[in-house]
Amino acid sequence: MRLLLIVVLALAWLLPGPCAAASSRAPSLEEMVGAMIMVGFHGTKAPTSVLKAVAEGRIGGVILFDKGRRKGELYNVESPSQLKRLIVSLQSVAPRTLLVAVDQEGGKVCRLKPERGFFALPSAEAMGRMSEDEVRVLGFKAGVEMAEIGINVDLAPVVDLRRVSQSPGLGDAGRLFGAGSEQVTRQALAFADGLREAGVLPALKHFPGLGSAGKDSHLELPDVTKTWTKEELLPYVEAFQRGWPGMVLVAHVYHRGLDARLPSSLSFEVVEKLLRRKLGWDGVVISDDLQMGAVARGRSLEERVRLAVKAGNDILLFGNNLSYDPQLHDKVFQALMHLVREGAVSRERLEASWRRIENMKRNLEQSRAS
Repeated sequence: MRLLLIVVLALAWLLPGPCAAASSRAPSLEEMVGAMIMVGFHGTKAPTSVLKAVAEGRIGGVILFDKGRRKGELYNVESPSQLKRLIVSLQSVAPRTLLVAVDQEGGKVCRLKPERGFFALPSAEAMGRMSEDEVRVLGFKAGVEMAEIGINVDLAPVVDLRRVSQSPGLGDAGRLFGAGSEQVTRQALAFADGLREAGVLPALKHFPGLGSAGKDSHLELPDVTKTWTKEELLPYVEAFQRGWPGMVLVAHVYHRGLDARLPSSLSFEVVEKLLRRKLGWDGVVISDDLQMGAVARGRSLEERVRLAVKAGNDILLFGNNLSYDPQLHDKVFQALMHLVREGAVSRERLEASWRRIENMKRNLEQSRAS
């Protein structure tokens, strides 16, 4: 009897348990497609359809907004306690860690505003005049607040270089750390270090550089063919050399010399060839909001999804804020599944994004546990 007990215990120790078996099995096509979708939704409580999609693995991430485009329209953020309850309701049904993102850059671009009870984060422009240590502390404070609420992704910092006197939607809004690559790299990476130390994933944006854009990509496609320089890539080069732990967000910007047909966010030439092959980035790439006017005008949802995936984006971001559709998450899911079924997107392509996303989540969870 004693020998039998020892054998049983040994087998129990050697054989994988339910969790190990679940984590080692190959993901389904539906799971891999869902992991690539990050979407916004309306309300201070998660809609039933969104909760169901999260529970089924058809949404891999959500993005939160404090307001809609219509004056007084409340989206997701009311107070710290309310926001924490919202996120818990989502994570509690998610089969895997759900990515929960905000744009918390500082200054005007803060979804977590002091008037709603959150930490007052200065603008990137203001942080550009501070020391690295001061900026790192600010990133850490903002990150601690986000992590305590349940936010695990900050779509920041902006590493665009200010190249023009008028910079709609960027420099004019105080979103740029400065004009020189050394200063911007130093301050932006200090802010990112603070976020990461607090357990929040940062995202460098907007690749390959929006600093010389004379138009706001929320509304129309900027053309930087004559104004963009290779110096705008230097913050990314430095970040990658340091072992960048987060994501890279690709901009809706046009440069004829990089791709004569498509904007960067939808371009294989920019995402796969320049960012991945030439600069060596093998981590997660997230598109900018695919509802923005720069790419949405003249393109169907299906075309945007197809081009974004073929370009090499791992996560397709749909803010669902510029225009609202309560079924948008399902439409994106069905569009991507259709591409897979018809053979336009292979399982191998999905698996590549799945591995990157899962590795990023795993590293995040390990850093939080340490």
